[in-house]
Amino acid sequence: MDPVTLTSDRLLLRTVGPYDTDAVYRAVQDPDIQRWTTIPSPYLPEHARSFTEQLAPDGWADGSMFTFGAFLRDGEDLAGMLGLTMRALGVAEIGFWTAKEHRGKGYTCEAVLAAARWSFTAACVDRVEWRAEVGNMASRAVAERTGFTIEGTLRSAINNKGVRRDCWVGSLLPSDLGLPSTAPYVPSRS
Repeated sequence: MDPVTLTSDRLLLRTVGPYDTDAVYRAVQDPDIQRWTTIPSPYLPEHARSFTEQLAPDGWADGSMFTFGAFLRDGEDLAGMLGLTMRALGVAEIGFWTAKEHRGKGYTCEAVLAAARWSFTAACVDRVEWRAEVGNMASRAVAERTGFTIEGTLRSAINNKGVRRDCWVGSLLPSDLGLPSTAPYVPSRS
């Protein structure tokens, strides 16, 4: 799939490329991003280059991962990063981080909703899953504010830098945003 550009009230969501390597590298030096995500730590310049020059473009090309840099619309300031990784037919897992200087402003919620709407209407996704290591309250707050249903805790479900950790899991469905699904959904009656 060719990369797409999305807009929201305050953000431009677009794929990243070599011209974004330095901004990604700088943002990811934040210890909180390295602690709560599965990116390499320490995060070196070659990691940023590989991400912007190979991983992100290859994901778009083969349809396995749709990566968006969230940039402020009034400039090229990187507010955060968001990715939708295809996990199964019609199921994508969302991951995101926010640059330290842009936290607490609602940018990540705005980006998550824009990307979720796009995935439901253009990428044949019927379920977006969110996972975060237990204790990552900032990620959980974004998930809850954007309408994800928290479904529970999975034991030993994340490998973060060689350590198995428990994680929360949640989901967002098209109907949660008032959108139709590509396949019928019959919820259980329990």
